[in-house]
Amino acid sequence: MLFALYEWILRLAAHRRAGLWLAGVSFAESSFFPIPPDAMLVPMCLARPDRAWRYATICTVASVLGGLLGYAIGYYLFEAVAQPILAAYGHAEALQSFREWFARWGAAVILIKGLTPIPFKIVTIGAGAAAFDPFLFLATAAITRGARFFLLAALLLRYGAPIREFIEKRLTLITTVAAVAIIGGFLTLRYL
Repeated sequence: MLFALYEWILRLAAHRRAGLWLAGVSFAESSFFPIPPDAMLVPMCLARPDRAWRYATICTVASVLGGLLGYAIGYYLFEAVAQPILAAYGHAEALQSFREWFARWGAAVILIKGLTPIPFKIVTIGAGAAAFDPFLFLATAAITRGARFFLLAALLLRYGAPIREFIEKRLTLITTVAAVAIIGGFLTLRYL
């Protein structure tokens, strides 16, 4: 079923209203949808390089707005809605870990997790369930999601179609390296 959903998302990338679909997928992925917007962003940027920055902006804004829905689910509806969503993704035990992480690391959790392949919905729902500062949540979500989508658009603009296979196979590596760099920066600032 997940493969069929992925194929449907790829077809939407060629739709005449692809920008609206991209916004919808980006919004939904931040709170409940299983397929990341990268599945649409990559072919759309390759087909229309002149719109790559626009598409990255659409992904970023819609993802942050969708993150607000995820935050609200975690904050207001954890017992009724968020707990089953986390369980469906195999992360039912993640709430306690997120509460501990948010209490100790706060914004760093959002910045790092928003870049990695960990579903962003886990971060948004966890932030709401942990009652993390909503304004700081918005700021860090915008930074991390913007970094992810604009990095992807920049790579596609710079290297074009040949980078597509590399990104699809090694996106985890790329985002993990970026997350390690951020962690290193936080540790350097903390211990200097």
